[in-house]
Amino acid sequence: MPDLNPPLSSVRELKALENAGGRPFASLLVVRKLAAKTASNGNPFLSVDLGDRTGSFGCTVFNDNPAFELLKSAGEGSVVRVEGKVDHYQGRLSPKLGKVAVLSESELGAPGLLDNLVELAPEDADALWLEFNGFIDGIAHAELRATVRAVFEEIGEAFRWSPAAVAMHHAYRHGLLEHTVHMARACRALLPLYPEVDADLAMAGILLHDTGKTIEYEGTLATKRSRRGILQGHVVLGYQLVRKAGKKTKLADDLLERLEHIVLSHQGEPEWGAAVYAATPEAVFVAMIDNLDAKMGMVQRALRQAAEGEEFSERLPGLSSPLLTRPPLK
Repeated sequence: MPDLNPPLSSVRELKALENAGGRPFASLLVVRKLAAKTASNGNPFLSVDLGDRTGSFGCTVFNDNPAFELLKSAGEGSVVRVEGKVDHYQGRLSPKLGKVAVLSESELGAPGLLDNLVELAPEDADALWLEFNGFIDGIAHAELRATVRAVFEEIGEAFRWSPAAVAMHHAYRHGLLEHTVHMARACRALLPLYPEVDADLAMAGILLHDTGKTIEYEGTLATKRSRRGILQGHVVLGYQLVRKAGKKTKLADDLLERLEHIVLSHQGEPEWGAAVYAATPEAVFVAMIDNLDAKMGMVQRALRQAAEGEEFSERLPGLSSPLLTRPPLK
């Protein structure tokens, strides 16, 4: 049985090590992503993302490394004890892995182990769920409210637990619930500025816009796209859920079409996954709030995971830039 006692370093602790190239370390981590690739010289290698509740990092494992076959057979979602040496690539933590051991099912039951590996939304999930249901109850239009309820009766508990993404934003347990509640708060605050936007339709659209992600994503310790997620995507899956519920509740055709349009267009741009461009006041409103909270979610997570004394985060793909993590001097 692997030694689960300290010294074990968290990802945040590893990222805080400056000028520590070659320093040995040991960590317990989840294999979040695993992709088999081939180098230009024809040699196979693995591109691996490893993480715990404090963050993640990527590294490359070539086929002459003893960890290559072990990681390849263990697959995504496995928990591993890794030993290696701190290294960096293009300014990002990218350790050289040495010894790797996969934890068994019995070892995963060690007290507190999974709590240290699974990243959770920073807000209390029960409180978020209570607030979320209050937003549903606040929809005045009876058929719209019933349509929203019907969708969540179908997808059940999955919405409460699902992440909002594999990596980009709110990519942790309860992340989808947190993201949706944040959007609903922003919606309520901004609606008085835009009387052209129908309040009930906009709120219903926000609460439903990402419901397809409960089908698109699967996995307990590592999130990956399901078969339907790959073949259809969460925009289409969400549209199907909304259409089915709207027909069940006999929502008027015009309202159902507008609600479906919010779901189909909320990604903003076709290159980002939208089926169509936003073409109603409510769809434009929802797409902008979605983009705002997605980007601010990236900011909030980067600030939470920033190592002590760190001035900038690693480059955030969703922002195309690293983030200044130190607060303003006043």
